[in-house]
Amino acid sequence: MKLLTKIARFMYGRYGTDNLNHFLFILYILVFIINLFLKQTWLFIIELLLVLTIFSRTLSKNINQRKKENQIFLKWKECITKPFQTIIKNWKDKDHIYKKCCKCKTVLRLPLPSKRGIKHTKCPTCKKRLTIFAFKYQKIEIIRNKKEK
Repeated sequence: MKLLTKIARFMYGRYGTDNLNHFLFILYILVFIINLFLKQTWLFIIELLLVLTIFSRTLSKNINQRKKENQIFLKWKECITKPFQTIIKNWKDKDHIYKKCCKCKTVLRLPLPSKRGIKHTKCPTCKKRLTIFAFKYQKIEIIRNKKEK
């Protein structure tokens, strides 16, 4: 128990881990696995730099600077993962399908149909009518857009 309290006292006032450190750790693991097979010195140097960066960020007392670095990383991560959000939602949710409206790019959450055939829906923001072809117990797909009358 003494060791844990000593570690807690040592870490008091230090930054700790965040999303950027988690990403750097995963990157380190990938470079380490690649280096197991290739055995290149430049990969070893990259591994060493990654480990040093992780430890220096974790043990840093400059909390504001580390928060700024993490915020920049989170913005960068959001820009990369934003186009895949509907795919991730479709994969996780088994009761609904997520589609983007062609006109206003709003993400629509539609229930899975109980019967197959052609279904119609309206976008709540731009009121554009969408025609959807549905198979029973399958996710629905937009096949064409009807022009508003």
